[in-house]
Amino acid sequence: MGLFRFDSPQKVMKIGHIEVGGQPGERPPVLVANMFQTKHKIVQSRKPPRWDKIKALDEIKLVEEMSQETGIPAVIGLVAPSEDEIKAYCEWFLTVNDSMVFQIDTWTEEARRAGARFVKEAGVQDRFNYNSISAWDPDIPDQVAELKECGIKSVIVQPFDTEDKRATGRLKSLRKILKEIEGGEFESVMVDSTTMNLPTQGFCFLANRMVKEEFGLPVGNAPANGSYMWRACLDQWGRSAFQGMDAAMHGISAVMWSDWLAYGPTTGTRRVFAAVVAATAMVAVMAWEEGLELSEDPEHPLNKHFSKEVEFMRGLKPSRSDRLMDRQMKKGEKRQAERDQAEKASSETGDSSDLDLMPESAAEIESDK
Repeated sequence: MGLFRFDSPQKVMKIGHIEVGGQPGERPPVLVANMFQTKHKIVQSRKPPRWDKIKALDEIKLVEEMSQETGIPAVIGLVAPSEDEIKAYCEWFLTVNDSMVFQIDTWTEEARRAGARFVKEAGVQDRFNYNSISAWDPDIPDQVAELKECGIKSVIVQPFDTEDKRATGRLKSLRKILKEIEGGEFESVMVDSTTMNLPTQGFCFLANRMVKEEFGLPVGNAPANGSYMWRACLDQWGRSAFQGMDAAMHGISAVMWSDWLAYGPTTGTRRVFAAVVAATAMVAVMAWEEGLELSEDPEHPLNKHFSKEVEFMRGLKPSRSDRLMDRQMKKGEKRQAERDQAEKASSETGDSSDLDLMPESAAEIESDK
C-alpha cells in the first residue's frame, strides 16, 4: 500500500449513470451542488414554496455544462426542510431534467423519510441518493426498513462520535451504522466523514483514508460547510480572497482521498470544478507513480485536459504490468545466478555443508564464530 494506493479492494458504487469510488485517481470525485439553501437568492418564499424558476434552471444547466466540459460527475442537492418544499422542488426538478442524479438535503429524519416516500411515488429510485442515515438518528433500523419498503437503492451514511470527535471516533461510529443498515440491502453506500468546521476538516481527511483502508467504501464530505463558516475571510479580505480559499478547500479535499464532495451553492460551480480538475489530475499521477494504472477513459480529467502531458508521462516508464514482468524476470535471473555460483563453489571445494543453504548474510555471521 502506498499513500495513494490501497491494498484493500475498493468498491465502486453506481447511482444512475454515475460511478463513485475506487482507487485514488481512478475516477474523479463526484461533485454535489446545492439549491434552495438558506439565503439562496432565487427563493422567494418557503411557505408556500416559490422561487425564480428561470434562474433555477440556469443554475442546473451551469452545473451540467461544467460536468460535461470537465469530465467530473455532478449531483444536484435540493435543500428542502419541509414536506411541502420537498414535493414542490422535486416535482419541478423532475420536469426540467430527466437524467441527473439528485438528492434531498434536509436536517430532520422525518423530512428525509418524507423525501424517500416522494421518490417512491415518483418512481425515480434509480437516480436518487438518500442523504443521509446519520449517527444522530434515534432509530436507524426502523428508518432502514422504511427506506427498503420505498425501494431506495443508494444511501449516504454519516458517522460521528460525540465522545471521540477525531477520525477514530468516526470509524467507531461507522462500524456500528454499517451493521444497522445491513437489512436495507442497499446497492450503493457512501460515507460522509462529517465536516464540522474548517480546521477540523483535517480529521475528515484522516477518516477518509481510514474508511477506504478498512472498508473500501466511497467516502467524502462537505468542504463548503467549513469554507462558508469562515465568514471573517470574506469580511476581512474580500470576495476574491474568499473565492480562492473556497477553491483551495475543495482542491485539497479532492486530493485527500475523497470520492465525492458537496460544494454548497451553485455560485461556486466554476471555481470548484476547475480546482477539482487540477487536483484529480495530480492524484492520478501520484497513484500512477505508486503502481496504479492511468485511466484509459477519455473523459477522465487528466486525459480530457492534459493529453500532451499524459503522452509525455507514458514515455517515462513502462506500464505496471511491464514493470511487474520485468521485476519477476530479474528476480529469476538473480536466483539462477546465485544457484550457479553456489554449485560452482561447491564443486571447487567439495564442501556441501549447511553454509550452502544459508543466505549470504547468515553465512558471513556463521563464519565469524
